[in-house]
Amino acid sequence: MSLGEKLHFRLPEAKDPEPRWPAALAVLAVMAMYFFALPQKLTLGPAWLMPCVIGLLLLPTAISHQTGRHQLNVVFGTMMLGFLTLFIIASIAKLVYHLPRHDEAPVQMLISAASLWASNILVFASWYWRLDAGGPHARDQRPGHCMGSFLFPQMTMSDQDRVDAGHENWSPGFIDYLFLAFNTSTALSPADTAVLSRWAKGLMMLQSLISLSVIVLLAARAVNVL
Repeated sequence: MSLGEKLHFRLPEAKDPEPRWPAALAVLAVMAMYFFALPQKLTLGPAWLMPCVIGLLLLPTAISHQTGRHQLNVVFGTMMLGFLTLFIIASIAKLVYHLPRHDEAPVQMLISAASLWASNILVFASWYWRLDAGGPHARDQRPGHCMGSFLFPQMTMSDQDRVDAGHENWSPGFIDYLFLAFNTSTALSPADTAVLSRWAKGLMMLQSLISLSVIVLLAARAVNVL
């Protein structure tokens, strides 16, 4: 066997780059819910302001990824999520203010609260996906995922168990972070995934607080109606 053949057997199997379209679809979904589901009283500025700002940042984020300018992609992506979080938190603060005043129709407030609750999940799933283990580009450079800010169940499996399950090069994708964010907003805990880093704990506390605020307000409004 030649040296080249020996080296070939020692190299880990290359994995396909993680698709970015689920993360982009999540951002577009938040933009759509913000524009179509929220009344003017709950938006930060005109209803079109948030989609315009986020759209202007989403375009260079996508272009920088396609052209391989990964540092620019990180900068634009982080700015985009920062503004997205600001708009959502401002709208939730307005919801907290207006819901007890009964100055909007109950159905409209219910739709608005549900939209903001769902947006909360998508925004924080995007943050976890963007920041964990150096981000999607850094994760793509490694054959597997053995360390990061979250301890997924696959990371606790033995090497042989991962091979048997076909997960020898397993790495989390957007759906894994979406599942994590969904559990955080519904059960107010990360369920089957342990949180290891302080930044992740801080973000999850903020996400849980936002989700709890919306749920408590809706429950109080429902009791009031009954």
